[in-house]
Amino acid sequence: MSAAPGRGSIVEGEFVFTADDFRQIAEMLHAHAGIALNEGKAALVYSRLAKRLRTLGLSSFRDYCALVEGADGIDERQKMTAALTTNVTRFYREPHHFDDLRDRVLPKLVERARAGGRVRLWSAACSNGQEPYSMALTLLSVLPEAADLDVRILATDIDPNMVAQGHDGTYSEEALEPAPATLWRKYFNRSDRGSWTAGPQLKRLVSFKELNLIGDWPMKGKFDAIFCRNVVIYFDDPTQERVWSRFVPLMQPGATLYIGHSERVAGPAANKLQTAGLTTYRLGAT
Repeated sequence: MSAAPGRGSIVEGEFVFTADDFRQIAEMLHAHAGIALNEGKAALVYSRLAKRLRTLGLSSFRDYCALVEGADGIDERQKMTAALTTNVTRFYREPHHFDDLRDRVLPKLVERARAGGRVRLWSAACSNGQEPYSMALTLLSVLPEAADLDVRILATDIDPNMVAQGHDGTYSEEALEPAPATLWRKYFNRSDRGSWTAGPQLKRLVSFKELNLIGDWPMKGKFDAIFCRNVVIYFDDPTQERVWSRFVPLMQPGATLYIGHSERVAGPAANKLQTAGLTTYRLGAT
């Protein structure tokens, strides 16, 4: 039975979903994940969270909001965030970034690594792992012994389900097709299910962790390259500027930041990061 519009529902469906319900959910999502929702997203919010109401056996969005805001709502807050975030990813997405990483950034890092130095890269919104594994394949293409050196890639995401998928590292052949075949066929192993799973060298290179970009960052060391692509576009301007600014102290002098095609570095960080190519920034030496 559809909710009657006269009861104040802003989306027609089996549950009443009021403007106040939407406001509460938008405020909770912004506070928890930095994501800004406008009222044009009401139908999307309803369709994705109605599934959670059915699973939980709740009869209204009012009850759902009370659950998420309550003292015991931490787990459901994560599930709500996962339901409302878009995990669009693919191997070698925006391939010019991987070309730049291979041709401009890695030669000096390879030299450092082979001399016993430390090299660190970060995929700051890794989704299900296709981005950091693309970084690892690019790295292995110029440094086949990378996993035996002090070279590592940190892969983080707010969604624990995505982190678990990345750690598992299993993908269909169709998903792997954008990657160079000579690389993925060398470093992924065919599984019994006809899919492919990241091999030991990839697993040793990439470490998956859960991390909220607007929460605490426990990392103390600095990075030589950071990929943070197609995620801050969902934040409002002040939150975007704070995230860009937080990257700067974690970047080595000369380190590179790769961002999404619709994103631009703004705020105080824009004074420290120099354009180094299409949606590519370099931290000047200090």
